[in-house]
Amino acid sequence: MTNSLKPDSDLNKDGRSFDIITFEVEEEEHTHEGQKVKRRGIYLWPNLITTAALLSGFYSIIASMNGNFNQAIYAIFLAALLDGLDGRVARAIGAQSAFGEQYDSLSDLLAFGVAPAILMYSWSLHDLGRIGLACCFIYTACAAFRLARFNVQIGVVDKRYFIGIASPLAAVTVISMVWVGRDFPFIFDLKDIVIQVVNAIVMVSIGLLMISNIKYYSFKQMDRKRVPFVVMLPVVLIFAAITYNIPVGILTVCIIYILSGFITTLLAKKNDSKITT
Repeated sequence: MTNSLKPDSDLNKDGRSFDIITFEVEEEEHTHEGQKVKRRGIYLWPNLITTAALLSGFYSIIASMNGNFNQAIYAIFLAALLDGLDGRVARAIGAQSAFGEQYDSLSDLLAFGVAPAILMYSWSLHDLGRIGLACCFIYTACAAFRLARFNVQIGVVDKRYFIGIASPLAAVTVISMVWVGRDFPFIFDLKDIVIQVVNAIVMVSIGLLMISNIKYYSFKQMDRKRVPFVVMLPVVLIFAAITYNIPVGILTVCIIYILSGFITTLLAKKNDSKITT
């Protein structure tokens, strides 16, 4: 006579059996009253946008491997736009969840950690052999470290700042370099070993900046904040520069923002020292 009871390993906390193939997600959430409740399923719209970003990163990798570098660039740009959209949609409709945060990080790793590295390797660094491969891997590994650190520091660090370059900005910097290089091949001669070494150094440098403790202003507190009208002047100038030459304009903005982190960090240290004294 066989025992009709299921082993403990096949039962969840509610006593339900999982001895069949399921695709169930169960999360523990806090209600407005502070109570813990378990919910099944996932929120559709934010995770759908994240999936689209994941698809864009995947397509960029395939395009880079096939030598379609412009399509790879556009796909990463699209992933960056979608990455900025999914979080806003989740907050707007009250659909934030732990599953969504982890899924977003995995999508970011592919779109902003793996795809830009493969793009740069396929476009320029493959001629350096293992050195080029190592430099691109360093970039990818640093992107993974940065995303993991971001996840464990949610709710701990100051929301006004990013600690290290955000992975989408790092990816946009890399792809704008490739874009500028393709538009000006007479300047960026890929057969020149100097250009290849510069690209390799840039990949490693951007990777290290992602895991650095340099503070970058996040602009999160400016969503609903009034600013002086004069602030619009540099914004107009930036848009004019981008309109004149889109790749050069985007790369210039990225470089300025990357350099601004050193100034922001110094100012933050000065403020901290004044408070302590």
